[in-house]
Amino acid sequence: MKQINNEKCLKDQDSKKTKTIIAVLSVLLAIFFLTTVILLNQKPSTAGANVALIHIDGEILSGTSGGYQPGYVFSDDVNSQIEEISKNDKIKAIIFEINSPGGSAVGSSEIAYAVYKARASGKKTVALIRESGASGAYWIASACDHVIAHPMAITGSVGVLASYLEFSGLLDRFNITYEQLNGGMYKDTMSPYRELGDKERAILQNKVNMIHLLFLNQVSQSRNLSSDTIKEISTGMFYLGTEAKDLGLVDELGIKEDAVKYLEKELNTKVKIREYGGQNSILIRLSGVQSQVSFWIGKGIGSALLQNKNILNIKA
Repeated sequence: MKQINNEKCLKDQDSKKTKTIIAVLSVLLAIFFLTTVILLNQKPSTAGANVALIHIDGEILSGTSGGYQPGYVFSDDVNSQIEEISKNDKIKAIIFEINSPGGSAVGSSEIAYAVYKARASGKKTVALIRESGASGAYWIASACDHVIAHPMAITGSVGVLASYLEFSGLLDRFNITYEQLNGGMYKDTMSPYRELGDKERAILQNKVNMIHLLFLNQVSQSRNLSSDTIKEISTGMFYLGTEAKDLGLVDELGIKEDAVKYLEKELNTKVKIREYGGQNSILIRLSGVQSQVSFWIGKGIGSALLQNKNILNIKA
């Protein structure tokens, strides 16, 4: 009996040790997590900063991110940064470091408009095109006072494209019939369940042409381009930085150091940069990952394809 009691005591001691270890590890993990959150959310020191740097890195979309979504730039997020900087009297200039193929025509135009407003508030603006500043990203760059591009950067592509998913051929293959009653003859235009009619295609093409013309006019006015240059770039062709310089799409070939030199000359002072949009909190990252995983598990690819929103995906 005594031996049994001893074994029970030893088991109780082991259990208490295990619980203690788990409790200590939990506390340490909590401290590590909170420390990480605090460090990631700390803003860099703004002491002495007189130039802001905003990253335009990835595909441009309208609206706000609502979470960590690498590879995308959201117009509301960027415009909030521009608005904050415009109210800061200590910041005299903004560098837009661009590495983007473009994206949403609306999102691109919204950011470009915010750049114009920043200039009107007295901020000097410089676009720095690294690997790519094409289409909507160039729309943003052209709104700046000064444009610098790497000699090999993909630049320009002043064009618009529109697309939507259509799989009527797949329905025909499996003998599936599509019927829809419309109040308005063009209400189901761009339905993925039927082919686009010739008249509908002409109407949509006309709308794309209107957006293209708006884009082209904005660029030509911002860059003060000749009629011959406007005609050439209207094709939507992209150019290397060196070609873009010859066409007047950029002012200077160079890298970040050249942007700093330009601003030091313009501002007649030493430049100290504060970067915006460099980090997101770990909580936002986790929420973004969770939302994307939930989408693919919950809805799946098939249901996403079958969802008919009659939306024309217009990109610049």
